[in-house]
Amino acid sequence: MTQTGTRAGKRTALVLGAGGLVGAGWEIGILRGLLDAGTDLTGADLIVGSSAGAVVGAQLAACGRGGLDALYEQQLDGEATEPAARLGLPTILRYAVAVLRSRTPEEYGRRLGRLALAAPTVAEADRRAAVARRLGRAGDWPARPLLITAVDAETGELTAYDEDSGVLLTDAVTASCAIPGVWPPATVGGRRWIDGGIHSTANAHLAAGHDRIVVVAPSARGSKVVLSPVRQGAALAAGGARVEVITPDAASRQAIGRNALDPAHRAAAARAGRAQAAAHASAVAAVWTG
Repeated sequence: MTQTGTRAGKRTALVLGAGGLVGAGWEIGILRGLLDAGTDLTGADLIVGSSAGAVVGAQLAACGRGGLDALYEQQLDGEATEPAARLGLPTILRYAVAVLRSRTPEEYGRRLGRLALAAPTVAEADRRAAVARRLGRAGDWPARPLLITAVDAETGELTAYDEDSGVLLTDAVTASCAIPGVWPPATVGGRRWIDGGIHSTANAHLAAGHDRIVVVAPSARGSKVVLSPVRQGAALAAGGARVEVITPDAASRQAIGRNALDPAHRAAAARAGRAQAAAHASAVAAVWTG
């Protein structure tokens, strides 16, 4: 596994952020809409995926452009690949308190790690099986660079699994999707791991060293300890990269709704993402091919 994710000399990077089942549908819609407009991001030299973005990133890295149509249609078919879930109000309040009491992303990760380790959830094996079903034939590491993020539940530190990590892709993605208070921490390499989106909703800093970067982030949120995708994109741009950050517009936010873990909203979010992509097409083309 890699701690920085920096791969000097590579040209393009696609960063896919956290946002639940519904956010994953929106991401796929954005990518499909950009392809409609003539820009294919599936051939990126590096894909960085966190939580929902880990699933989408693994699927894209395995299937490429040819699989994007099928992925988009899957968002519309109404089939629930896993049951609806929800962050309850008490858990949301604990998230808020953890932010207020933390000074660094690692401290925030430790606080939410304690929450995750103590929370009653489904069995870890059942959760892994659900993630494996979502991945389908994208269950093995692809031949091209893919980073899957996760946070150590005890130390709060971010890591990024890759093909050289010695970890099965399904295990890496399960760890990246382990939302504290909703799903159990994933055991990988003798340690417990929680959602990669805890460190930041995009972890776009892992694309540092790439010249052209597009960030697709279902959650635009940030705080004093968790950098927003826009702030991370600005830092990459300040380092000399061409960067475009896409977060949901008003119509997409409405389609996603208040519960990004409810698959009933997935189709609407995918359609909204595809429609929203038109507004970003020129800027993305300028970054990717200009």
